[in-house]
Amino acid sequence: MIESFLQYEFLQNAAITGILIGIVAPLLGVFIVVRRLSLIADALSHITLTGIAASLLIEKRVSSVNEWNPIYMGMVFSVVGAILIERLRKVYKHYEELAIPIILSGGIGVGVILISLADGFNTDLFSYLFGSVTAVSRDSMWTVLMITTIVIFIVILFYKELFVLSFDEEHASVSGVNGRWVHLLFIVMVALVIASSMQVVGILLVSALMTLPVASAIRIAKSFKQTIGLSVAFGETSVLIGLFSSYHLSVPPGGTIVITAVLILIMSILYKKVRAQQWIKGEA
Repeated sequence: MIESFLQYEFLQNAAITGILIGIVAPLLGVFIVVRRLSLIADALSHITLTGIAASLLIEKRVSSVNEWNPIYMGMVFSVVGAILIERLRKVYKHYEELAIPIILSGGIGVGVILISLADGFNTDLFSYLFGSVTAVSRDSMWTVLMITTIVIFIVILFYKELFVLSFDEEHASVSGVNGRWVHLLFIVMVALVIASSMQVVGILLVSALMTLPVASAIRIAKSFKQTIGLSVAFGETSVLIGLFSSYHLSVPPGGTIVITAVLILIMSILYKKVRAQQWIKGEA
């Protein structure tokens, strides 16, 4: 694959984009899991699918629209969906979790209608669902690089605020943290990362890359920062092995990336179990 990587631009685009996503998706995933908002990734991924379907429909119906990159329409829909979730959380103050299934259901409904109007699934839409090595353009790669840079900068800048909000929103409010705007900024970042990840991982599987590495890291990490570090390491491992396997097996990369992440999770669970047994024997 190394020789092909040096020779083919589409492999370079996919590999670089995958590496960037392997960093930023688990990075935000740690805060998502700690805040018990894991389902938000699924909701926003389906909203992104609606945006992709809308973009492909417009491109098909409007002849003057040429070379329209659906990733941008997906980002717009994803960000709008994120803002709507935040607004609904305020409407249902005592049932905030309702906001996610409401947007998830609405996104699926509109998406199905748009896909039907576009005469069903085609090759382009299928590649967005499950990922495709050849679907990542150089333009998309630069977009992901920009988003990754912005997200890392914001996480570093607002790390303390995000940390406090993740564990205790009431304490954060008393401490003077503007939880509303920080959370809105965070959820918009999640929306952008999900939309930018779809070409490599696939819309239906991107949420797994944001949660599975974190689930693996939680089992063996001893601190929050160590959880972040291990999550990123496991995410990168999943992406690199997944892309390599996808290229040689000629299958969508999303599936191989997720399966790799699942295997890492199983190994982390077994590792924790073995260490616990060794500790018990040592105490005995």
